[in-house]
Amino acid sequence: MRLSNKIIEATIAEVAGEDVLPIVYFLKNKKNISEFKIADAIKKEINKTRNMLYRLHEANLVSFIRKKDKKKGWYIYYWTFKPKMIKHLVINLKKERMAKLKDRLTREKSSHFFICQNKCIRLDFEQAMNFEFKCPECGEIMNQEDNLENIRLIEEEIKQIENELK
Repeated sequence: MRLSNKIIEATIAEVAGEDVLPIVYFLKNKKNISEFKIADAIKKEINKTRNMLYRLHEANLVSFIRKKDKKKGWYIYYWTFKPKMIKHLVINLKKERMAKLKDRLTREKSSHFFICQNKCIRLDFEQAMNFEFKCPECGEIMNQEDNLENIRLIEEEIKQIENELK
C-alpha cells in the first residue's frame, strides 16, 4: 500500500490533531530531538509542545528517550518520529471505519425509518411511534423513508475500503 502525503497528513490529523503536523514535519528524518528544540522550531510553548508530543506518542507515531540534565537534575525528553507506524495506523482506521459501516448497514437493512417532508429529523419505527408519527421538530406528519440509496452507498463504501485493504 503506497501512502500519499495527503493520506499521511489526514491520518495523523485524525488520530492526534491537525496542530501536531508541524512537529511531524520538523522531526521527519531526525532522531532524538530535545523537546525544547522542537518547541523552539514550531514556535510554541513547551507545555503545548509536550501535549502535542504526548498525543503523537499515544498514537504510537513518536518514541522518546529521557536523559537527566546533570546541572538542573531534570529529565529532558528526546523525541523521534516513527513513519513506519503510519501504515499500520491507516489500516487500523480503515478496519474501524468498515466495522462501523457494517453495523450501520445492518441497522439500515433491519429497520424502517421515518422522516418529515422538511427532513428535520430521521427516526426509526419505535421512535416515530413514540411521537405519533409527527416530527418532534416541526410537527409535520412523518412518512416511511426509502433507504435503498443509503444501503447502496454504504455497501459501495464497504467495497471500496475492502479493495484498499487488499
